Amino acid sequence: MTASRPLRIGITGPIGCGKSTVAGWLAELGAVVIDADQVARGVTPPGSAALAAVVGAFGPGVLRADGTLDRAALGRIVFADPEALRRLESIIHPAVRAPILALIAAADGSGAPAVVIEAIKLVEGGLASLCNEVWLVTCDPAVQLARLEGRAAATGRPADPADTQARIAAQGDLVARLTPFATRVLDTSGSIAESRSRVSSAFEAALTGAKRTRP
Repeated sequence: MTASRPLRIGITGPIGCGKSTVAGWLAELGAVVIDADQVARGVTPPGSAALAAVVGAFGPGVLRADGTLDRAALGRIVFADPEALRRLESIIHPAVRAPILALIAAADGSGAPAVVIEAIKLVEGGLASLCNEVWLVTCDPAVQLARLEGRAAATGRPADPADTQARIAAQGDLVARLTPFATRVLDTSGSIAESRSRVSSAFEAALTGAKRTRP
């Protein structure tokens, strides 16, 4: 890393463990945050090549009446079928890479102390290699389940236990697989105050370490 380039932190981990919350706290500390899921939403508008590929792979049932992607319908397919999930990722990962690289380049010149790339497939999508540090965000399984159920309730619809369990199961041994790539593992099972303090300390340590390694 050169003196002119911000520290790059990749954030990954299972669904419901608090990746977005951690990224939000880092944004408050001055980091520029790139949300890979948000980027993915932007590459599948009506008429896009990515959406056409998704419909070709999974059928017109993944479209709403207005021609936009029905992410809930698509999720019910791919989270119940590992092969379908891999097929979807083979479409989306190449489509999001160029926009993410452009956002990283823009952030590199922003003067921010760090650029944060939040992506559940940070390693598998090849984005971890662009980062100085990889943070793996984890939590207790019971906490994870409660958060996912709370997230569903916040949308005004009751949680579907089968769907929730399928989303968790689809990620299998994600923590075990990602731990070897992680610079830091952050457990967010405790209180918000505890987790926030842990993130702040990790950020300070990362920035200090980056300064020491600069030429």
